[in-house]
Amino acid sequence: MTQNKGLKKTLTPFMLWGLGVGYVISGMYFGWNLGLEKGGTGGMAVATLTIMLMYITFTFSYAELACAIPKAGGVFDYANKAMGQNIGFIAGIAQIVEFILAPPAIAFAIGAYFNAFFPQVPILTSAIAIYFIFTALNVYGVKAAASFEVIVTVFAVGELLLFSGIAVPRFEMSNMVHNAWPNGWTGVFGAIPFAIWFFLGIEGIANVAEETKNPQRDISKGFGWAIFTLAILCILIFFTATGIAGWEAIVYKNGVGGETSDSPLPLALAKITGDSHLMYHLLITVGLFGLVASFHGLILAAGRSTYEMGRVHNVPSFLGKISPRFHTPANALIGNMVIGILALLSGKTSEIIIVSVFGALTLYIISMISIMILRKREPDLPRPFRVPFYPAFPIISLIIATVSIIAMLIFNLKLGLIYFSILLITFLLYRIFKRSDS
Repeated sequence: MTQNKGLKKTLTPFMLWGLGVGYVISGMYFGWNLGLEKGGTGGMAVATLTIMLMYITFTFSYAELACAIPKAGGVFDYANKAMGQNIGFIAGIAQIVEFILAPPAIAFAIGAYFNAFFPQVPILTSAIAIYFIFTALNVYGVKAAASFEVIVTVFAVGELLLFSGIAVPRFEMSNMVHNAWPNGWTGVFGAIPFAIWFFLGIEGIANVAEETKNPQRDISKGFGWAIFTLAILCILIFFTATGIAGWEAIVYKNGVGGETSDSPLPLALAKITGDSHLMYHLLITVGLFGLVASFHGLILAAGRSTYEMGRVHNVPSFLGKISPRFHTPANALIGNMVIGILALLSGKTSEIIIVSVFGALTLYIISMISIMILRKREPDLPRPFRVPFYPAFPIISLIIATVSIIAMLIFNLKLGLIYFSILLITFLLYRIFKRSDS
């Protein structure tokens, strides 16, 4: 009987803010700088502002869906209601791909941080160890997991503000305009996935709707506060990090070319303080909180997404069981961990990020179509929160997401084919097994 009790309702608006910012904040610490190699400051700035517009319009649109249909499946439940089971399944798989494949890339970065302090500990060893630790924390309980998330997120936000405060006096506009368009306008499209990495994952707030005390009222607050915080941080970090010594200084380990770095902020700070200053070591230490916040938060969201798909038997049904002891989706969390560790062992972290972004863009496209269909087909559906400027917001988000996924296919054809093959194979298996069940 306890299997069907459902998820505990313990989350408050502040916890939702912590989760929303936490899911995303590692993107401020690493990964985004690689877009500068594709587009320079000009191309990356255009890509980032465009993607920021997409996320602002998407976030408020998605909040309407999450408040009207507060279920753990997120886009899977919204698409199911708007377009039927087949599209719902595809949306659910796209969401799972995004949430399961982003954490391995972050785990590898955390392992690299530990390796810098403890060279005797291999990167993979610590990366796998944190998978076990944070999966266990999420199995134990959502309140403990969310409370931890808020604490590390506050530290991570504080560190980004501290970095910006140190960097602002050294900002020079000449560094922003130097070699700003190395690849012309094509660089804008090449930079898109790295601009998305600035915001990837905020939609995970919707997946804890069933564990929110008052989802119809609080989900929209969590989304609004989170996107506002992230937009401010994104602008601050982009300008302060690149304005210290130019974009090459935070892309390449030697500052001029060759091997790229996943540590743009330490590279920028070293130009001000040197690499032996207390503030430099503080940034590296506290920077770890940003990575941990995103890693842990995405594990939490992925568990809910997989749980909902298992609950309705779209994936193996044991993944849709609630732990009778902890009232958390323990099986889904453990299943996701196994897949994440296998992805981690492949060593293809940048490729994993890009496939994850394909999943995210699919989610955005399907959810924006869903909101417009539901507005037309079910005008009387209770909507405690309504997206402002409808239908402009969902249409803007839909257009930018569609252009982005086409651009990513052009620049990453092989990875795009792998991603769409995953969708096709899982959909065919779903149809075969559904037919045999009926």
